[in-house]
Amino acid sequence: MNTKYKRVLLKLSGESLMGNEQFGISPEMLQSYAKEIKSLADQEVQIAIVIGGGNIYRGLQAKDSGIERVTGDYMGMLATCINGMALMSALESEGIYTRLVSAMDMKEIAEPYIRRKAIRHLEKGRVVIFCGGTGSPYFTTDSAAALRANEVGADVILKGTRVDGIYTADPEKDPSATKYENISFTQVIRDGLKVMDMTAFTLCQENNLPIVVFDIHKRGNLLQVVRGENIGTLVSNS
Repeated sequence: MNTKYKRVLLKLSGESLMGNEQFGISPEMLQSYAKEIKSLADQEVQIAIVIGGGNIYRGLQAKDSGIERVTGDYMGMLATCINGMALMSALESEGIYTRLVSAMDMKEIAEPYIRRKAIRHLEKGRVVIFCGGTGSPYFTTDSAAALRANEVGADVILKGTRVDGIYTADPEKDPSATKYENISFTQVIRDGLKVMDMTAFTLCQENNLPIVVFDIHKRGNLLQVVRGENIGTLVSNS
């Protein structure tokens, strides 16, 4: 089967791993993600993944807890490593060769990030999960996704969310909000639409890396996006 994108970076939020739980990792969501990702691997799509840590700890929570921002950000990075380990195990249970690659040194559980080695893993058909954010505080996992996607030469960032694209307003609050099929980086900035944080978004804009925002919870959507079907919203320079 032909696919529009050959090498993708999938950005998943940590919060979505909670499913219906109040915190932590839902086994059902974990297995659902693994099966969706397997559908791409079966088509020989090269897959890199960045997953957030908000289901365990968000660095931005630090200001309300007495923990300084830098320490809180590192705690959030560690949370992404926990999620990465869980997702790696779920993927391996589906028979998918997976490598967990960390921006921070933790050799007992993950490989250190080396760009050429990560690309080689992708070329060999292994799923690569990037954890630990960028390795530096003050950067979100959106920024980590944009950075790694550019570094490994991904064709697109696939941002899986709980809504089916980008709307003129929050569709969960405004029933009159309308969905964009395609939108430019310039318009997103002009209209103040929340796609990614500005650091990540600008990095994608400057390097002409498109973003597809789509509903990751609908079964089969991920494969349809990679096939080039009209799912979600495409953000690009054109």
